[in-house]
Amino acid sequence: MTPTIHASEVADMSLAGHGEGLCDWSAQSMPILARLRERYAAEQPFAGRRIAIAVHITTETANLALTLQAGGAEVFLCASNVRTTNDAVAAYAARQGVHVHGIQGEDRETYAAHCHRVLDARPHLVIDDGADLTGLLHGARTDAASDVVAGLEETTAGIQRIRSLEADGLLRYPVIAVNEARTKHLFDNRYGTGQSTMDAVLRLTNTLVAGARVVVAGYGMCGKGVAARARGMGADVLVTEVDHVRALEAVMDGYRVMEMDRAAELGDLFITVTSSKNVLRAEHFALMPDGAIVCNSGHFDVEIDVPALRAAARKHTRPRPGVDQYTLANGRRITLLAGGEVVNLAAAEGNPATLMDMSFANQVLGCEYLLRNAARMDHRVHALPADIDDHVADLKLRTLGVGIDTLSEEQIAYLRSWDQGSA
Repeated sequence: MTPTIHASEVADMSLAGHGEGLCDWSAQSMPILARLRERYAAEQPFAGRRIAIAVHITTETANLALTLQAGGAEVFLCASNVRTTNDAVAAYAARQGVHVHGIQGEDRETYAAHCHRVLDARPHLVIDDGADLTGLLHGARTDAASDVVAGLEETTAGIQRIRSLEADGLLRYPVIAVNEARTKHLFDNRYGTGQSTMDAVLRLTNTLVAGARVVVAGYGMCGKGVAARARGMGADVLVTEVDHVRALEAVMDGYRVMEMDRAAELGDLFITVTSSKNVLRAEHFALMPDGAIVCNSGHFDVEIDVPALRAAARKHTRPRPGVDQYTLANGRRITLLAGGEVVNLAAAEGNPATLMDMSFANQVLGCEYLLRNAARMDHRVHALPADIDDHVADLKLRTLGVGIDTLSEEQIAYLRSWDQGSA
C-alpha cells in the first residue's frame, strides 16, 4: 500500500530563520550527534526507510531528526504533548525537509490528527515519547502497523504502557526501552529534569526556593534530580513514594519521607514526577497552606487532578502567564503552573542539549541496530544493547576531554576467574 504523505503543518514558516539559529546553538552542545551525522551522511544506513518520531519538538529533537535524515531516512515528526512544540524549531525542521506536524498549544483534536498524519506515512521505525503512537498502532491504527519493523520508547510512562501490551501478548513488534539505558536515565532524567524543572518554576513564579518546603512526589531518577536541585537551592525537601526501596533510598539520602496526606499540610511547592494518576487530589488541596504552588514534571498531565481543583475553587485568576491561582472555599489559594502539563517543557526549554545528545545518540544508534536485528528479535521490550550504551558514554567522555583507565590483561583474567581470591 502506498503511504499518504501529508504536507507539514506548522504555525508559521516565516519563523524558520529564528529556528535555525536556535538549532545551531543547540547543536554546539551535541557533538555525539554531529559525529554520527557525519558518518551517516557517508554510509546512508537509513536509505529508503521512513521513521516516525513523536517527541517534544525542541531544538534537540530537530537535531535528532536531521541526523536520521542525513542517514537517508524520510522523517515524520509530531509532538508528544500539546504544549511542547517550539514553533520556530518546527518551521526550521520543515524547511529542511522533515515532515513536521506540530503547533504550540494545539487542542487535543489537532494533536490527535497530527499523530494520525505521521502514521499515514506507514513508518518502518517508530521513536516514541509516551507511547501515543505505539498505542494508536495497537488500537485505532493497526492498518499502519504492517510496515513497522520495530520501535523505541524514551520515557518511563511510555515503557509502562508498552510493557502492558507485552504482558497482554499484544505487542506487534520489538521495542527498545531507551529510557532504561544508563546513558539516558542516569543523566537526562536525573540532571536534566532536575535542572529544567526548577528553571520552569523560577521562570513562571520568580519565587524564592531557599527556605521553602518542597514536596517531591516520586523518587525515581527524575524525582532524585528534582530533589537534589531543590535542596541545592536551599529548600527543605520532603519526598513521597509508594515504592519501599525508593522511599528507603530517599531516607538514606537525607530527605524526610512521608505520606502525601501529611506532606500536603507542610509544603510550599509540590512537584509530581511519578508517571501515575491523581497523585495530588481534592483532599490534598484542602490541606495545603495558603499560596501553595503545585506543578507536574511527569510526562502526562494526569498527575494533578486539575478538574478537582477547578471544581473546588470559588475564584480563579491568572496573575502571570502560565500561572493559574484558585481560591478554595476555605479561603486558601492554590497556584497551578502550566495547567498541570509537563512544566519543564511547557514553561521552560526542557533538558539541556548536552544531556539530550546522549539520549538521542541512543535513539539513532538504536534505530541502526534494529534495522539489522529486528527480524530476529521477540516482540517484547528489550534493553538497549550494553555495547551501544557504553559506546555513547565513551563518545561523551571523549568530547569532554576526559580519559579513563583500562583493565590490564592480568586484571581481566582475575575478574573473570572463579578460583582467584585473596590468596
